[in-house]
Amino acid sequence: MSTGSSAASWAPSDRVLDYTQRFGAFLSSEIDPLEKELAAAGVGTPWNPALDDDGRMHPVVWEARREAQRRSAKAGLYNPHVSAALAGGGFSRVEMQHVEEYVYRHGGLGLGIAALAWTEGANPAIEHCSDAARGRYLEPLMAGEITAAFCNTEASVGTDVLAMSTHARRDGSDWILDGAKAWITNAAFADVLQVVAVTEPGAGTRSLSMFLVDANAPGVRRGRDIPTMLSDGLTGELEFDAVRVPAENVVREVGDGFALAMSWINWRRLCRGGMCAGWGYWLLDRALERARSRQTGGRPIADLQAVQHLLADMDADVYAARAASLVAQAELDELGPYGIPLHRDAPRLISLVKVINDEAFFRVADNAVQIHGGTGLLLGSPEEKLFRVARNLKIPAGTVEIQRNAIARGLLR
Repeated sequence: MSTGSSAASWAPSDRVLDYTQRFGAFLSSEIDPLEKELAAAGVGTPWNPALDDDGRMHPVVWEARREAQRRSAKAGLYNPHVSAALAGGGFSRVEMQHVEEYVYRHGGLGLGIAALAWTEGANPAIEHCSDAARGRYLEPLMAGEITAAFCNTEASVGTDVLAMSTHARRDGSDWILDGAKAWITNAAFADVLQVVAVTEPGAGTRSLSMFLVDANAPGVRRGRDIPTMLSDGLTGELEFDAVRVPAENVVREVGDGFALAMSWINWRRLCRGGMCAGWGYWLLDRALERARSRQTGGRPIADLQAVQHLLADMDADVYAARAASLVAQAELDELGPYGIPLHRDAPRLISLVKVINDEAFFRVADNAVQIHGGTGLLLGSPEEKLFRVARNLKIPAGTVEIQRNAIARGLLR
């Protein structure tokens, strides 16, 4: 079991400092005008969008997010996490935590956070695509020209991915895909789908493969929107009826689907470190401002010990979770965070990052609402929205209970 990291420093590197400086300028020059245009359109905000008749994110809000992504890619800010060999930034996980923290702290809940590739952008799994798929899917993803969706979960299958029923069978050099996926982020809008399916039943972790599927291919149907507590109109279902997938759209090798799915999931788990630190400090900044400006009995509520304790707890939670994440990510940079096969010590560290941040950020968001009082309960306020986000985070990419199982396995092994 790994007990520490030999990393000399967890401070931001020179290229992180350069990135954050450029990102700050990008927010002012490119994102601020986009947000003003969106506000004038009267269709909600990036974090509280109006929904269309199908319950999906309003197309004007979606297009504003897409424009932010295209501009970010053009400015060289969209893909710092992608390998340098594929024309990405090649940033380490420690560097990415600093980047993500800056983006979420300074982007808040606006269009700025769309300017860093998230679930709809390039990711560690798709980096293993074939040369043919690279030109058709990966490069357009990195340019912000198209978006993706990761299609793993099914209506009755969540964590137990080996129980999925979506399957693919060979037909000459092609594959025929059948099945359905649910709880898929970006289901209604994605151009390319990263679909995990059974290709060899009974083969354990080798039973699954990952396919890149054109979302407009014959046999692909976008199902209903699934309304969630996030109320962003981005979660839905997908159906596959005899969808023909060419052999070059198999990611890596047949049988690598489980490992590829875990590399995507682990990426999202590790991104919790920067996301929760950034949003946590943003909420703390807002809470401090509120405590200083809100008066009771002729004095600011910041003078009340009860409020001071809430602020102190927020600071302690963000600081501790951020520090733990940086230590774990430094160790993972040495082990390889997305290796296939993954280093035996990595799952415990990845799960530590997720569970520590999920639970600390929930407490931070709860205390932020409390400090804001009645205004913190307003639907659509940043505190109310991030409280819902915080509750949501404890389930996707593996529940906090599953993370504890992985941690215990690492300790007992």
